[in-house]
Amino acid sequence: MNRFFISTPIYYVNAKPHLGHAYTTIVADCAARFHRLLGEEVYFLTGTDEHGDKIAEAAKAAGQTPAQYTDAISGLFKNLWPELGVDYTRFIRTTEKEHIAVVQAALQKVFDQGDIYFGDYGGHYCFGCERFLTEKELVDGLCPDHKTKPEYIAEKNYFFRMAKYQDRLLAHIRENPDFIRPSQYRNEVVSLLESGALEDLCISRPTSRLTWGVPLPFDENYVTYVWFDALINYVTALGWPNGDNFAKFWPAAQHLVAKDILKPHAIFWPTMLMALGLEPYRHLNVHGYWLVRDTKMSKSLGNVVEPRAMAEAFGVSGMRYFLLREMTFGHDASFSEESMVGRFNADLANDLGNLFNRVLAMAHKYFDGVLPDPGQAEFSDLDRELAALAVTAANNWRDMFASMRFSKGLEALWELVRALNKHVDASAPWALFKEGRTARLAAVLHTTLAGMRKTALLLWPVMPEASEKMLALLAQPFVPAEVDMPRECRELAMLPAGARVETGTPLFPRKETPGPMEPAAPAAAAKPEKPSKSKDTAAPKAAPAAAPGDAPAPADVDFADFQRLDLRLGTVVSVSPVPEADRLFLVAVDLGEMTPRQVVAGLAEYFQPADLMGRQVVVVANLKPRKLRGYVSHGMILAVRTEGGMQLLTASGPVPPGAKVS
Repeated sequence: MNRFFISTPIYYVNAKPHLGHAYTTIVADCAARFHRLLGEEVYFLTGTDEHGDKIAEAAKAAGQTPAQYTDAISGLFKNLWPELGVDYTRFIRTTEKEHIAVVQAALQKVFDQGDIYFGDYGGHYCFGCERFLTEKELVDGLCPDHKTKPEYIAEKNYFFRMAKYQDRLLAHIRENPDFIRPSQYRNEVVSLLESGALEDLCISRPTSRLTWGVPLPFDENYVTYVWFDALINYVTALGWPNGDNFAKFWPAAQHLVAKDILKPHAIFWPTMLMALGLEPYRHLNVHGYWLVRDTKMSKSLGNVVEPRAMAEAFGVSGMRYFLLREMTFGHDASFSEESMVGRFNADLANDLGNLFNRVLAMAHKYFDGVLPDPGQAEFSDLDRELAALAVTAANNWRDMFASMRFSKGLEALWELVRALNKHVDASAPWALFKEGRTARLAAVLHTTLAGMRKTALLLWPVMPEASEKMLALLAQPFVPAEVDMPRECRELAMLPAGARVETGTPLFPRKETPGPMEPAAPAAAAKPEKPSKSKDTAAPKAAPAAAPGDAPAPADVDFADFQRLDLRLGTVVSVSPVPEADRLFLVAVDLGEMTPRQVVAGLAEYFQPADLMGRQVVVVANLKPRKLRGYVSHGMILAVRTEGGMQLLTASGPVPPGAKVS
């Protein structure tokens, strides 16, 4: 069996988890889930780094002991990950007795073979980085990361002969071009190694100024430098040196880090492994920074994004999708609420959510939700072209995810999502139904539903909760270990005859950028003869002429007043009930704009969702947005009340979406 080991960095507990931590961990979870779909045995490691100067200082500032402080902050990380859909194998803490014992064993081994020595050292020490900086690393005498002047410290310490392994590391990187990826980070490390001799690494701190650390096994007056301690967690978790998991998973090891800790992982750690007689890991995957409005997140600037609040606002699935889709792996990406709303609405609400809403509604209208025998369907070149595109999309998705290029993999998958929507529009199931072409209608729905199933399945690594919900709507049982990925990348598998698909509430209701909402207009009076549990308004209706005793007719208006109304014809592309509102539908209308218009319409008393699909309706397009039952309506669908119920206003014949009423 193939195996896959993925680790996040162990997060330093001098601060609470933020968006950067969440992104790294979600990426690792996505990679782990992807490899589970491939049928591989997966080990996913995360945890917290809890020793060092900054921890001792933070604990003192909080009025706690270092142990109390690290217990509290480590717990914040450990408790957050399941809330974000993260399913790790092991959560490690560097204060664990098991880890301390492994660190001391590694130190003793390297010391015994002569690769650790005692000497005098004077250097520029940055307390923010918790390491000595070389003259080359300083920028105008300051630490390039913290913009502070390091303190010059001269003291006796222990050193690791890192320079001894420089040539061997450089040769390994050249022989394995994807050892560090993306390539810009490999080039950065190669340039650093080629620029001159590495300095040996100071790996101790005297207990006279720091006691919160792992004691050196060969000198009780010193504790271990935090990086020599922290990096070893990757083999501690696997039971080095003799554990079964170490033998199974270390040959498949991949690390995932942000670019600010490239040097420790690309230089310190591989040379440490060489000194321990171990082969280096397989890949170091390096991602960029999340910027907030093009500025690096900073507590002092007050622009740190809190992951739990983000998940509450957009849902865990929406959050995970945005993070993996928006950042091109290896490059910086900018977060804003506007960009997240835009991505959510365009990709999830409009493309994917509307696809499920409209097609499932059609399946219920035309076949009572029970799929006919695909062997009796009339498939065409359109269906075969879509099937070929689905296979191409699956293969591209697999190749991109295998190399951590998640954004590109999702774009490949969205080519299928967009093609599925176009397939429905081009095939016009509503017209086939009216014409009685049942065999052709069955083929269109079978092909589209098969593409939806494949999409839902391939989205599982990114948004597992939503994926499983979509598969359940399609009556498709899901067990990761039973997925046949070679088949998924080879063919478009039809749903079996007799499968009963379900309908439900919208998968991804549109979001609004946080901010003040327009106040809702007063609700229209409900019909007294048909009281409703809902307080929501009914659909707008044309007013009849006033009868004696009725309220007076509306006053005359000028033509200029009428011209202020923007009335447009549009085509209904999806309909779904609003939860706990018996009169309301959430309707998406194609008005010829970039994305369908969301309208909350009081039509559920008179129509079924399938009755509205494909219908042309008149929309008041410049009505101020208003919020009903948690959904924002961007317009109003016009209808006329009749003795028999309700009739929609429409054109006498087909017109292009967005045509203006004049």
